[in-house]
This record gives sequence, C-alpha cells and structure tokens, in this order.
Amino acid sequence: MSLQNYSKAVTEFDISGFKITKSPLLVGVVMLIVYVIVILANLMNILIISSSKNLHKPMYLLICNLAVVDILYTSSASPTMIGVLVAGVQTISYVPCLTQMFGFYLGGVMEMFALSVMAFDRLVAVSCPFQYHRYLTNARTVVLTYILWIAASALAAFFPATVIPLPHCNTLLKYVFCSYAAVVRTTCVNPEYYFNLSAIIIFFLTFFTFSFICLSYCGIVFFVRSLSNNDKKKIGSTCLSHLIVVICYYFPIFILSILTRFGVVLSLEEHNGLLIGTILGPCLVNPFVYCLRTKEIKNKIIRVFKHV
Repeated sequence: MSLQNYSKAVTEFDISGFKITKSPLLVGVVMLIVYVIVILANLMNILIISSSKNLHKPMYLLICNLAVVDILYTSSASPTMIGVLVAGVQTISYVPCLTQMFGFYLGGVMEMFALSVMAFDRLVAVSCPFQYHRYLTNARTVVLTYILWIAASALAAFFPATVIPLPHCNTLLKYVFCSYAAVVRTTCVNPEYYFNLSAIIIFFLTFFTFSFICLSYCGIVFFVRSLSNNDKKKIGSTCLSHLIVVICYYFPIFILSILTRFGVVLSLEEHNGLLIGTILGPCLVNPFVYCLRTKEIKNKIIRVFKHV
C-alpha cells in the first residue's frame, strides 16, 4: 500500500520543540528583548548608512546589506518561537510554515554570501588600496548584491520545493519552528535521504564560503607583511570586526548541519539552543560590532544622540 494511503491533508502544524523547556515564559521574554534589540540595532545601521552621503561607499553598502539580511534571518523564525513561549500559540498554518522555511534558509544563505563578499572587499582594499574605488564601485557592489540575492533565493527555494510533494503522516513539529528537518519528520517518507541531501547542500555552501573567507584573509596577511605597524593595526581592527561575525555565524552552523551528520548526537535541548543561538546570536553581534568598531558609523551615532 502506498504512503499516500496513510497520509492526511495538512492545514497546520503543532510546534512541540519547547514542551520540555523549563520556564518557557522567561525564555520567551528574553528572546523577545533580544529580538527587539536586534531589529532596532540593525535598523539604526541601515538608517545611518542610507542617510549619510559620506557613507555611500562599497564597504558601508555591504554592512547595510548585512543588516537587511540579519533582519530577514532573525524575523523568519523568532516571532513564531516567541509566540509559542510567551503567548502559547503552538500552531502554524501550512503555507506560513513553508514561507517561514524559505525565509529562514534565504537569510542563512545570504548571511554566508554577505560575509564572503565583505571578506573580498577587505582583500581588495588591502591589496589594491589606490585602485579600490576603481575596482569596487557603488554600482558594481549593488549589482553583485542583487545577483547574490537571486542566487540565494534559488538555493533557499530547494527546501520548501522538496517538502511540498511529500505526503504527511502527522502534524507534530519536533523542533521549535518550521525548519526543513522538522517538517520532513512529519512526512511519511524515510527522512534520512532528505537530511543527507540538505546536509550536502549546506556543507558545500558552508565549505566554499568559509574557504573563500579564509583564502581572502590569507591574501590579506600576505599583503600586510610589508606595511607599517600603524597600518597593520588599522587593517587588523577592521578585519577583527568581520572575523568576530564570521565565527559567531559559522560555529553553530558547523555543529548543527555538519557534525550531526557525522555521528554527533545532540539532545533536543542542545539542538534547540544551538538553533536559537544561530538565529539570534550573529544578528545581535553584527550591528554592535560594526557600530563600535567602525569609526565612521560610531561617530555618526554619537552625533545623532548629541542632538537628541
């Protein structure tokens, strides 16, 4: 008998990932506070960069793009999780669930692309400082950003596209929002094939983008050897901001998507904690790292608050 005979029409899913959470209201309130801070901080970065003509340069356009990505990434799942924990809304409709899945993976893929382009930007700035504005113009940066968004959308569409044709045998989401793994587990098929398929895609995306970032920094180290100590400190300060962001994003992704496929077993609490950290952590760190470590943005913020 085919799997379709056991399947049922699904109109909504039940989110069960937080059922073992101790003090769900407290966790939800903390997440809500962090989420609000993430949105406000990233919006501040966007408004400051877009409203200041002297910041209309490739590096700041890429920082602005990263802020947009962070808002999308954290907003794809955080409201649902906060709703479950604070308001007790433990269901999500089928179409919003698939939309959430697409938004989550679009944000995740764009985070990788944005960090990779920012590493390349720093490499060009260090290796060709006098030709930097000739090679990386605002127009080229905007066009490249549009191309990356289109490519990321195509990659993110894979996840809901492979789930839609599958028959569903239950409506219970094991995890805390509509992630690919959670929805696949509700289907009647053997999930291992789909888990491995998604792991391969995420592995190659992670491997190539992270390798590209590492190679960019190898190039930066090569070119800064001949510079003065003062110039090395300036470049090191700029690159450190980017490195902090890279580590905050890639570390939990590596554990969740790669190591678990190679036999590392995580408890449900550990999985959920890493997943939440992946969504909220980098998006919280990014705006503050660039606000505090980028002189032009920090000075602009100080001037704004002085006039308030």
